[in-house]
Amino acid sequence: MKKTALLLFLFLMILFACKEEPKTKVLSKETTQNQMGAKTYAEISIKEGGQWEGKKYVGEAFTFKNVEFLKAPDSLTDHSYYVRYEGPGWESNKVGYRLYLDWRNAIDIFGKKVDTMVLSKVGLDNYDSYHEDSEWGQDILKAGKSLGIGSYGLFDGDNNVAHFNKVDSTTARIMNTEGGSGVVVDYYGWTVMDNTMDLKAELFIEPDSRMTKATLTPSKSTLGLSTGIVKFEDIDLVKKESKNGKWGYIATYGEQTLVPDQLGMAIFYKVHDVEKISDSEFDHLVVFNPTNEPITYYFAAAWEKEKDGLKNKTEFFTYLDESLTLLSQ
Repeated sequence: MKKTALLLFLFLMILFACKEEPKTKVLSKETTQNQMGAKTYAEISIKEGGQWEGKKYVGEAFTFKNVEFLKAPDSLTDHSYYVRYEGPGWESNKVGYRLYLDWRNAIDIFGKKVDTMVLSKVGLDNYDSYHEDSEWGQDILKAGKSLGIGSYGLFDGDNNVAHFNKVDSTTARIMNTEGGSGVVVDYYGWTVMDNTMDLKAELFIEPDSRMTKATLTPSKSTLGLSTGIVKFEDIDLVKKESKNGKWGYIATYGEQTLVPDQLGMAIFYKVHDVEKISDSEFDHLVVFNPTNEPITYYFAAAWEKEKDGLKNKTEFFTYLDESLTLLSQ
């Protein structure tokens, strides 16, 4: 009788152990996170099962694992093939964005043809597959050496914007809440233009919105902290301020994608936070006044192939003007 009870106890323990949830989620074609019903999502996903060889992470057999927090490895640079789509991503049911978590720190755009969450599936089958057209959409912006859309750097006042070529360390923390999703990125010991400082960047998107709210908190007041939009030839920059002078925007619209398709991009800013609107070699810039207080702005993108989206230039600028009015109220 005692033996039977012992065998039953062991069986139940094994059964319980098999049903326990794993501490981490491993992503593959067959096992992706389920965001059914969600309208926002953010993630950062890294490789496991390989090894570093210099600046590249290599290996035949590997899996992707989502993490809530990541300290960027010292070896991480552009095209290290360690972080899935090269950094954290965040999306709403309208649009997706990603930040390069390396010296480039540009923000890129995922154009979406669907209104469901897609990021957990992006780049699983082939590391660079998101550059190709698919049922959900694709990576659409050619950021090059620019800030992309809404990223940040230090403007030298002439023609150059410094990115994050020299930092002591960089960390990223993911947020997924009922009110929206995003990422907090901390740059420690950013040495640029004879300055060394820390910078916190909070990037957050709400349901049913195409706008990312960005909040930058520098550790010290310095000239030239900026955000911007990548420049393209033959694409005009449009500037506008609200009637009460509280908010303004810069925007572009035209063939600005890899496809190419029609794409609109905009940055909304508080007028009293801004020293000037300027240009560098690769960007249209919003240059902020020196401060060590948080700076808040928004950026937005609209692709003509979005589901129920803004299909042309007129609709895009109508949306911008309506958003400008709402922000100013």
